[in-house]
Amino acid sequence: MKSTPKRILVTGGAGFLGSHLCERLLGMGHEVLCVDNYFTGRRANVAHLLNDPGFELMRHDVTMSLYVEVDEIYNLACPASPVHYQHDPVQTTKTSVHGAINMLGLAKRVGARILQASTSEVYGDPTIHPQTEDYWGNVNPIGFRSCYDEGKRCAETLFFDYHRQHDLEIKVARIFNTYGPRMHPQDGRVVSNFIMQALEGRPITVYGDGAQTRSFCFVSDLIDGLIALMNSADGFTGPVNLGNPAELTIRDLAEKVIARTGSRSELIFEPLPSDDPMQRQPDISLARKHLGWSPKVPLAEGLDATVAYFAQKWAKPVQGA
Repeated sequence: MKSTPKRILVTGGAGFLGSHLCERLLGMGHEVLCVDNYFTGRRANVAHLLNDPGFELMRHDVTMSLYVEVDEIYNLACPASPVHYQHDPVQTTKTSVHGAINMLGLAKRVGARILQASTSEVYGDPTIHPQTEDYWGNVNPIGFRSCYDEGKRCAETLFFDYHRQHDLEIKVARIFNTYGPRMHPQDGRVVSNFIMQALEGRPITVYGDGAQTRSFCFVSDLIDGLIALMNSADGFTGPVNLGNPAELTIRDLAEKVIARTGSRSELIFEPLPSDDPMQRQPDISLARKHLGWSPKVPLAEGLDATVAYFAQKWAKPVQGA
């Protein structure tokens, strides 16, 4: 059954996740206002949507107030990879904190339901495994990653205070590693790094000994989860983990990427970055219970789609191949 059409604001809408979300919401018959400052988002990610009469694109930074009329808000605006969020850490914190304040203020003024794209990084380097939503985390408040980790933790605080103080309808999603087409090729994330290195025949850089673990969710599954959370009833606010609980080591991922690309790349090992978590795996019991959601796309299928995107859009041919 088709949902009642709404006017929906997506901040960070020209980014990796945002562009897929805008596309899906338009397909559901909604009007979409996509807002992005293009720090990490790209106009090319939403170029195919520009001729849709229900789509509007606005260049705007969420650290500045925004006055629009909308029914729902997905707040996705914030650089999400270490390379980008450490480039200007003060601005990263401002985006999470001032951006949350501005979007919550907008939601309060217009009576909109609002969803915060939080992160598994609120758990820091976890001391429990897998991570459940009632775990408070093990986060370094003054490290190189703190601008992102603590910015997102503060945003969650603001969301729940607006909920308690102003009875605002909120939803909070803690997003675990997500991958797929439209990832930024220089975002420094492990999937994009490995695929680009493999396609170009360069050595694949593994940090540490590669024994650290991650769980990778394909973008279409993640978008399903965000929409299910926004539309969830019974006063369910979250926070709720959205990610794929299938865990594998970074070295295993590197070997899978080499196999999927047919690359001759060899692995090289570099020191582990500061505060890099050793384990990351979501417990998605709450998402299954309240949203009826769990990921469906197998890693092999998702990697093939992602490799095809990078091969077509970004990778340089291997010399002498």
